Formats: sequence, structure tokens, C-alpha cells
Amino acid sequence: MSEISIEIGKRIRTFRKMRQMTLDELSAVICKSKSTLSKYEKGEIAVDIETLYELAGALGIHVEQLLCQTGQTFFSAPDRYPAFFNGLSQFYSYIFDGRNHQIIRSVFDILSKTEANQYKIMMYMNFSDYDRYQICENTYWGYIEHYDAVTNIALTNQDTPMEKASVQILASYLDADTKWGLWNGFSSRPMMPIAIKMLFSKTILKEDAKLAEKLRVSREDIRLLKHYNMLSVT
Repeated sequence: MSEISIEIGKRIRTFRKMRQMTLDELSAVICKSKSTLSKYEKGEIAVDIETLYELAGALGIHVEQLLCQTGQTFFSAPDRYPAFFNGLSQFYSYIFDGRNHQIIRSVFDILSKTEANQYKIMMYMNFSDYDRYQICENTYWGYIEHYDAVTNIALTNQDTPMEKASVQILASYLDADTKWGLWNGFSSRPMMPIAIKMLFSKTILKEDAKLAEKLRVSREDIRLLKHYNMLSVT
């Protein structure tokens, strides 16, 4: 069994469980036997390309979500790519949710290149286990696009397409371990448009009181809000 087949199989099983589908139900949709589907999920046999697309369609996801990270990096060679994202195919973000007073973590997977400075991206928000981050409260798909002064991320909720979100990250061409960005989205608890500061990181951060304090709206944030009449992060 190859590591790639095992990882793809885990993802098939994860998304099937999320959709509350049995092996019998999914195998009937893709016209494969239950035993074959079980072998896919265990990584005992490789999944062909056509079946991958059929599985993605049956599960209501993008086919790239079934593909595993192989260590391939993006944004690597040309100087035009921002230093913060150099060599990354995955990165992390954190916000502080004042409604329930907790840190919300997210994982971003960079998928395929679409244009010269644009890549398709998946975001998995609010999960309990980094090993199974696809099991999360909200999944978004969209695009990450880089310019000299700013990186933009445009997102759509995979299960509720009416919900759109965007992120702006200033000066991503300057390298650092973390970067601040501004998340603009829509809250359903209560229902209202929101803007919140979001901390991006190349690595998983320790979620402690120190991080929570950094993520909270500070006195300086309030001062700038009053000065500009805008919520801003730098």
C-alpha cells in the first residue's frame, strides 16, 4: 500500500462520514461494490482518476480535497511570489470569537494554480483535531491572489454558497513567522456582516492565553477605529 493511497482513502472515509453516508449508499452512487469502496478507504487499492471525480461529485466536494499533500511546495522559485508564502502548500490562521470566548483555528490548503499569481485554495475552519481538520464547522473554497502590496483571499462557503468571505493580508512580500490579516464575512450567530482581525502563521501556534490576548481587539485597535472610523490591521 502506498502512502498516497492510504491518505486518499482516509479522506474519502472522512468526507463520507461527514455526509453521513454508509459504504452501501456511496458505492451505489459511484457504481462500485461495497468491498471495492472499502479497499479504497483502507488504501489497499489505488483510486483511478475517473473514480476520484465520481467520488467528489457524490460527496459534494472539490476533487482536490481528496488529494493528499505530498511535500510539493508552491510559491517557491520566482522573486515575484511573496516571501511569507514562499515554499508553503499549507498554512494556518487564528481568530478570537468573542461570542463564546475561544480561539478559532483554521487550515488553508493551497491546491492548483489557475493564473500567474492566483491559486485555488480550501479553508477548513473550527475543527478539534489537526489530524482530521477536514471535519470542521465550516469549509470554504476560493482563490488566493498576490500583488506587490497585498495578498487577497476570496472564499465561498462550500455548504452555504450565499455566504462569501474575503481576507486581505498586508505586505506579504516581507517575510515573518506570522502575518496579520482582516477577515470580512457573515455571522449567523447573530446574523450580521462582520470584520475581524486574523493572525496567519506558517506553523501551528500554541493556543494559550497569550495568543488569545493578541487576537482580542486591543486599545490600539480601538484608537485606530475611532481615528479612521474603520477597523484596520497592519
